[in-house]
Amino acid sequence: MEATPSQTVGPFFHLCLTVDETLGRLAGPGAEGERVTLVCRVLDGDGIPLNDAMIELWQADGTGAYNHPDDPRYADHDPAFRGFGRLATNEQGVCVFETVKPGCAPTSNGTREAPHINVSVFARGLLKRAVTRIYFAGDPANEQDPVLALAPPDRRNTLIAHPDPDQPSVWKFDIHLCGERETVFFEI
Repeated sequence: MEATPSQTVGPFFHLCLTVDETLGRLAGPGAEGERVTLVCRVLDGDGIPLNDAMIELWQADGTGAYNHPDDPRYADHDPAFRGFGRLATNEQGVCVFETVKPGCAPTSNGTREAPHINVSVFARGLLKRAVTRIYFAGDPANEQDPVLALAPPDRRNTLIAHPDPDQPSVWKFDIHLCGERETVFFEI
């Protein structure tokens, strides 16, 4: 068998994977928890927005339970909360999700993770998805989060979303794919 060259990801997302814009609404009308709007922006190494990237989110509900049968708290998850979202970026490199601030999820060793959102980024030039997390600025649980602690202290800020000063329910998060301000990505 002869090896063939790798193909980069995208930019084909607009053709079939992101046509359903309702995938940006993780929280249904009756979802419990603090409603937030999450504005994600994807930028290249020069700070130029990517208009053909795709972001997928996976998160716990407002109590920290995932909508997945492998979660021991699955029976208690909020049925009005989907927990998964997927959107393509627009011309400004932005996509906007309607969700709730996740609760602290328990770990396998009995500790709790800070509220966070798991993120996969698909974009041109990537051979596979880039995986990161979004944490919320000012949350006291960030200090004890075992995954956030894996990031070098001087780079943890690349994993933090910040509230819009004029609209406190709107959180903004930039994903820099490379360069001086590159977001911390995790190998999974």
